[in-house]
Amino acid sequence: MKELKQRSTCPISTSLDVLGDKWTLLILRDMVFAGKCTYGQFLQSAEKMATNILADRLVILESQGILTKAVAADKKSKFTYRLTEKGVDTVPIIIELILWGAKHCPTVIDPGLLEELQNGKDVAVEKYQRLAREKSLA
Repeated sequence: MKELKQRSTCPISTSLDVLGDKWTLLILRDMVFAGKCTYGQFLQSAEKMATNILADRLVILESQGILTKAVAADKKSKFTYRLTEKGVDTVPIIIELILWGAKHCPTVIDPGLLEELQNGKDVAVEKYQRLAREKSLA
């Protein structure tokens, strides 16, 4: 298990110790909104994450109980990653970051997703948490 050194006992600080870099949040985004679940799929993201960074972040997310890793059904040399309940609990955080970024930064977002989030954030959170749970059980 990869140990993370906490800087303090402040809830914001301890949350940032686990989730506080952009690569971790982008992996979670891809799992929730793009349905990605394999190393190769994560590498195809527009941000072009380096392989060593991706491998490190996946180890951290697994060691922190945010996702699980299992051998893929179709190929024994491939792994799939699924969100745990702790990982599903990050959905509201990711949605808030999407809304904040869409409002305050020059971003491009699927207009249908943005409208869905703006018009019914709580409903959208429940929907994407349900979908993430369903995918985790598959």
